[in-house]
Amino acid sequence: MARDMSDKDILKMELEQLQKEVKNTREPVSKTTKEIYEWVEAQAAEDPLIKGVPEDKNPFKEKGGCIITCDFLWQN
Repeated sequence: MARDMSDKDILKMELEQLQKEVKNTREPVSKTTKEIYEWVEAQAAEDPLIKGVPEDKNPFKEKGGCIITCDFLWQN
C-alpha cells in the first residue's frame, strides 16, 4: 500500500495516526501489568494451551494408526 503513495501522502497518514495516538490516555506500567496479570490468571483455567485439549475433542488427532508393512523386504 505504501509503495503506491507519495511521500507527502505517507507523512499525512503518519501524522493522522500520531494525532489519534496522542488522544489515548496513558496508564503507568505498574498499574496495567497488575491488571493484565490478574486477567491472565482468571482465564488460565479455560486456556487450551495451558490445560490442553481432551483427546476426544482434538480435531487434529489422527483417525487411525500408522501401519508399516515390510513385505517387500522378504520377497527376494
